Amino acid sequence: MLISFVDLFIKIVRSSLRTSETNYLNEAYSFYAAIRGRAYYSRAAKEDRSELMVKKLRYYARFIVVCLLLRRMKLVRDLIVELDRHIADYTSTYEPEDQYEWTMVLDEIRAFIEADSLVSVLHADTNPIVLSHRLSPLTTPPVEKSPFMTLTLQEILIVGSSSDQVKFSELTMDMFRMIQTLEREPQDDYNHIYDASPAPGRVPYGMPGTKAFMENGERPARRENPHKYLLYKPTLSQVLVFLASGFKELPANGALLLYLSADGCFSTTKYPEDVGYDLGGVLTSSKREGEHKKQKEAHCLYPGDLYPFTRRPLFVIVDSDNSFVFQHIPRYFGQPLVTLMSPQDIPPAFHDQQHNGSLFTLFLHSPLTAFCYCCNLTSIPIHHWERCQSFVDRFVTEASRLFTRSQVGEYDEVYTYYVTFVWHLGGAISPYARISVCHTTASLNSPTWDLELMSTISV
Repeated sequence: MLISFVDLFIKIVRSSLRTSETNYLNEAYSFYAAIRGRAYYSRAAKEDRSELMVKKLRYYARFIVVCLLLRRMKLVRDLIVELDRHIADYTSTYEPEDQYEWTMVLDEIRAFIEADSLVSVLHADTNPIVLSHRLSPLTTPPVEKSPFMTLTLQEILIVGSSSDQVKFSELTMDMFRMIQTLEREPQDDYNHIYDASPAPGRVPYGMPGTKAFMENGERPARRENPHKYLLYKPTLSQVLVFLASGFKELPANGALLLYLSADGCFSTTKYPEDVGYDLGGVLTSSKREGEHKKQKEAHCLYPGDLYPFTRRPLFVIVDSDNSFVFQHIPRYFGQPLVTLMSPQDIPPAFHDQQHNGSLFTLFLHSPLTAFCYCCNLTSIPIHHWERCQSFVDRFVTEASRLFTRSQVGEYDEVYTYYVTFVWHLGGAISPYARISVCHTTASLNSPTWDLELMSTISV
């Protein structure tokens, strides 16, 4: 009876993981930790049938996902050791047909953790520090308010379909990074951005005595995170269904964000006439539905597929080798529309590293990590990291200020809406400013990539 209740609750927790909401994750962590602490599955290997042991292995896999999203990396490594041991017991006891699949699960999580540790920040005793890149006062520069700033980011759809990228469960590395980029640190965890206390000298934005302190002298009120849908290699119909669902749930002042990390679907049309469909798009799934060469790819998301959703404020981020085709989405309905597009090519030095995640998404996630990665720095002491981060903070703050004050004629209102998106996307850490860091870094590595980045924003 107890195991049945545990199984039921695990199903509920699993469905909540699809949104990656921090509060849900904390609840899931408490529940999974209780199962582990009370050894609910301790007799699984002694059963005559293997079903309970399989449930135990699935429990470990889901617990590892929760710990990854909460950045509890020490526990992740402990769980991997335990999962390895339980897989060995499962294999020796039952000689199952799926033993290879479970070995693959173990290899996936190890490769995932390795890809997540591109740059190690070291404490004074040379032990690595686990960084959190969720939004917090430490990572949130101010934005000058405008009368147009009335939108809030309410719905987010994150699609991960890159074929050559490490993943664990149904979470690619790009999805994993964007989830954290779009999530606010729980209020109680502001002082736990590292697994140890932040190094001296890093003052959170918005603290009394700093330029980022609110005009009324009060700490910003806590805001809930936007609702998220996470889709791993979905069919096109699934993408459209979830887009429609998010569109339906938008309040009057709400905005929807679509993030696409996918391989390009290239057009073979010699004389394109319709920019919405004739230039190609991005593949959402590798599934094939018959071989009809004269028909368009069944699971390709074309720019034209997004036209109906521009009836409401829409923010699109496309990380693909065919991203440029999304720059021509028209504003038929006069609503705010912003598109961020990755460069189609990357510097030759990084061609063999694409399985570790996209360089463009890494810059959006953590500019300093991406900068160190481009400079081939695999480890950096915490005091150097803090000093470099202070330069990045100053750059991002000034870039955001210049951007909000820029005059662009008839597009003033659209740009102001963009800044509003930015405010709710990254707590005022502008993707534009982060792209500026990316652009500057790229120009030092590859002139070609530098030129590609010159036109990554379309409004």
